[in-house]
Amino acid sequence: MREDTGMRADAETHGEVGWQELPRRSLAASAVKSLAIVVPVVGGLVRFLMSQDWSPGGMVAAGAGAAALVVAGVLLYDAARLRATRWRLTAERLELRTGVAVRQHRSIPRDRVRSVDLRADPVSRVFGLTLVKVGTGEHAGDGTELTLDPLPRRQAEALRRRLLAGDAAPAHRDEPRPEAALAELRWSWIRLAPLSVWTFTGAAAVLGLAYKGLDVLGAEVFAKETALGVWGWVTANPWLAVPLILIANAAVGMLGAGLLFAESWGRYRLEREPGRLRLRRGLLTSRSLTLEVRRLRGVEISRPLLLRLGGGARVKAVATGLGKAAEGETEDVAALTPPVPLAVAEQVAAAVAALAPSRHPVVEGVPGMGGAPLRAHPPAARRRRIVRALGWVAALAVAAAVTALLVPWLSGWAWLVPAATLPVACWLAVAGYRGLGHALGRRHLVTGTGATVRRTVALERAGIVGWTISQSYFQRRSGLLTVTATTAAGSGHYSVLDVGHDDGLDLAARAVPGLLEPFLVRGEQRAA
Repeated sequence: MREDTGMRADAETHGEVGWQELPRRSLAASAVKSLAIVVPVVGGLVRFLMSQDWSPGGMVAAGAGAAALVVAGVLLYDAARLRATRWRLTAERLELRTGVAVRQHRSIPRDRVRSVDLRADPVSRVFGLTLVKVGTGEHAGDGTELTLDPLPRRQAEALRRRLLAGDAAPAHRDEPRPEAALAELRWSWIRLAPLSVWTFTGAAAVLGLAYKGLDVLGAEVFAKETALGVWGWVTANPWLAVPLILIANAAVGMLGAGLLFAESWGRYRLEREPGRLRLRRGLLTSRSLTLEVRRLRGVEISRPLLLRLGGGARVKAVATGLGKAAEGETEDVAALTPPVPLAVAEQVAAAVAALAPSRHPVVEGVPGMGGAPLRAHPPAARRRRIVRALGWVAALAVAAAVTALLVPWLSGWAWLVPAATLPVACWLAVAGYRGLGHALGRRHLVTGTGATVRRTVALERAGIVGWTISQSYFQRRSGLLTVTATTAAGSGHYSVLDVGHDDGLDLAARAVPGLLEPFLVRGEQRAA
């Protein structure tokens, strides 16, 4: 019977059949997930009843009743959602009907499907369920994404293959044979996970939220007398207490970063399938993202300051329709790797750049990504950044002088601000100049920018649809300009900042021949 059910599900997915329902066993998963709501509700109720001097038996009965009501409410809503949801896959479209109060009928042409994202949290994995998101390659929020929540795992995999395989995919095979993996998890990379600002700031925020949550539930972590005693010891021994607090905060942050890395990137594998790029990761919550190669328009290597100091980097895809996920999600769905050593990032970036939809593969290395170094920008670009930094320090010095005149007792502290800012501003100016660079490869326009977060982007020249040439008054005085390539992928625009006037125009003209030529005025034309 189980084999018949599986075969029927696979046949329904591969054929043109009628409307299908979502699996009813998702009700059991919803009941388990509702415990996340039950715990705070019951905790808050018990705390309130304790203040009203209820007996223990009465509080237990009230808590059990509240828990039953919450679970019943969740199940009733989910049952209504399942009853109102139907989907079907035809030869031309993927269609979805849903809505409890407001009915919706949405559909996506199959020839426009560009990505299929599979995700299963631990509870869903226990019940063999998977959430499926089907995208068309346009930006989220434009009504171009369908979500089937959930489908059986085997049916979700079959649907993914059917939507992305095309007519050339063999129907008798369960899975297209992947080529060698572009990257696989190495647990030694976990040493790079704590190299983030959130390691030192996020730990304090998480501890504060945890304390607040326990306080709401009625769990008194610290008595008032204990808290006052700890505060008194801190103020009496600041030279000992402050370092201990900072060390404890860093230790908690490093532990949290390591655990988050393990959960998010455990079982990580980036591989090439015929015409597609597939990313699989997740230790507890499994995630699987499949992108069509023809969606790729380039690749980005991102190196935040702390990660750069540790010799690490991250790789992101520049593709149509990728960015921050919709519906409140915070994960960067364009990320192709966790924090990895720079050499590994360059290797993966070069391999992904070679997967672009051109029939002519990249033979030589991509400039700035294991290939030739980027071309440096004129010294005037460095001078601009230093002057700008000194301008900010001068403004702070003026503010310090005004503060010293109005509040004399603050004069010493006020002058510390510009004095401490001066070396930092100058360092950022020089680092920002060092991050500048550009190159024109056989198939890519490569740009480098950033002081604190250094980014190197290799953008497919065939994906550039327009140019924006901007030149401020100060740039004009320095013989510089900014050339911005417009594309339908990634952030939508990538700039070559503070490049020489003639070099910038020549770069744009050679990157996409014929696109900028009608608007250029050559030197001999200007002389005439």
